[in-house]
Amino acid sequence: MSLGQIIRKKREQLNLTLDEVSNRIGFSKPYLSTIETGKVKNPPGDKLLTRLEKILEFEPGLLLHIAHIEGLPADVRQEYESAEAESQKWRHIVKNLVDEKDEKVDASRLSKLLAQSDLNIEQDNLPLSAGRLVPVINKVSAGYPSDFNDLDYPVGIADDYIRCPDMHDPNAFAVRVVGDSMEPKFHEGDIVIFSPAAEVHNGDDCFVRFAMPHETTFKRVFFESENKIRLQPRNEKYSPTIVDGKRINGLYRAVVKHEKL
Repeated sequence: MSLGQIIRKKREQLNLTLDEVSNRIGFSKPYLSTIETGKVKNPPGDKLLTRLEKILEFEPGLLLHIAHIEGLPADVRQEYESAEAESQKWRHIVKNLVDEKDEKVDASRLSKLLAQSDLNIEQDNLPLSAGRLVPVINKVSAGYPSDFNDLDYPVGIADDYIRCPDMHDPNAFAVRVVGDSMEPKFHEGDIVIFSPAAEVHNGDDCFVRFAMPHETTFKRVFFESENKIRLQPRNEKYSPTIVDGKRINGLYRAVVKHEKL
């Protein structure tokens, strides 16, 4: 979500009208409306954002942080977010070392060093912002199911990331499409972002993970009777496949197709 969408969502959650917010913070209703719809010509100032934080019960400084990040030049913003993602990756790695208590790792000594360095390895999620970096974890077959390897990274961690402005699901992930069974909507090489938090309905394009064998595919999903699931390619050259629902241990809906124009 953009800054304006975040503000509007919180205002609606508090059942406040634009008129009520306008009267309480001393800024005009039309101006607040342009902020919420993203049509404002100039970014809102710190004074306005500080008042909105108080009236809309945001954590102090949160809207200022989001606005300042949004205002960064694209290259600086990318560098900042990449550094945050790298920091998160290292926290996961260190946390796994501590939790595993491997005989080769002196966990007590490592914990002591962490305490001395003031590193918080429990901080899994990035602060709320207008979008997030989504990890590109592997490839998914738009054809026959294929073996899947998530590269052994924890959730949210990868070697490559892409920026998704409207994504806030911390478990969202991206994969590169292989094959042509989802054409014409999805082509080989496309990067598709999937959200485990998104509800799956009949006809949705989904990342399908099988329990046995450990394979994945990318298909439209239809729920049939007797716990059967039909995996339907978009490409008419391919036939649908009916599988037992017990074979599937993950259905994740496609929410964004990432492409450069």
